[in-house]
Amino acid sequence: MALIVTQFLSCKDEQVYQMEQYKNTFALISESDNVARKFHQLGEESIGYIAASMGGTKPTQKDITIHLVEDKSLIDQFNRTNYDTDISKYVKPMPGDKYDIEQFQFNIPAGEIGGRLPIKIRPDGLSPDSSYFIPLRIESFSSYEANEEKSYILYRIKTKNYYALSDATTIYNMRGKYRQQGSPSELEMPGSKIMHPITKNSVRIMAGNEAYVSDVNVFNKLAIVLSINENNQVTISPFKNLEVTQVDGDADFPNIFKIEDDGFKTYKTFLLRYNYVSDGIVIEMKEELRLEFNEEDEIEN
Repeated sequence: MALIVTQFLSCKDEQVYQMEQYKNTFALISESDNVARKFHQLGEESIGYIAASMGGTKPTQKDITIHLVEDKSLIDQFNRTNYDTDISKYVKPMPGDKYDIEQFQFNIPAGEIGGRLPIKIRPDGLSPDSSYFIPLRIESFSSYEANEEKSYILYRIKTKNYYALSDATTIYNMRGKYRQQGSPSELEMPGSKIMHPITKNSVRIMAGNEAYVSDVNVFNKLAIVLSINENNQVTISPFKNLEVTQVDGDADFPNIFKIEDDGFKTYKTFLLRYNYVSDGIVIEMKEELRLEFNEEDEIEN
């Protein structure tokens, strides 16, 4: 008798399993933390998408109409879960004047496996030191089932320009020359520098050999901005409070940006000459910054 009952339960479990395999269920597409990350180009309006994907072994027979709604409590939940009381790391809601969602409804047509909702993004003015979310969840849908775990999404906006991405992964190799004003000796200073986009044609780096720390107060005190004009000439200015002076006329470091190709690799290159004041001491800097790149990678970003 026990054997018969066991076989019956086993068959029932198998039937349930088979039904689950055939079930049509859709989900909002995101990474494991329900965040969809996208870089948007500074200086222009661009389109991002919230996408949904249909699962199941059989094609759907009906259209699915999905209606989303903004829910800022999702950001609060994300911040508490990931950063607890460290408010300095909290993600911010995307400012309302920086994006448009014309309608919150989109479809997955019958027989199709996906659909998407467009969002217009205007990233100019966003800080490279903050993360911005557009929080959306499924409010209703017309048919089939929604994956509960993937029924909401945090669309994360990061900025980029031709020279850098805002996620601190753009690292230029540096060949530098360093001298304290008045000293007879000039020191070689190899290293690297993290670069952040500020506007379409400007970026931020730490001055000289100042240590990079992901802290706005450090950037305000010790960072500089490189602005590149249409002729690839560079203007050097303080990010906030640093005393810095651009020095022109150096043939080897003429304050320019250029693309270099050595026949094997291609590089984005800055050649910079400036002086800045650190702890009351004038530092004379000569820098070559180089970043290997290829156009295909940039298109993907």
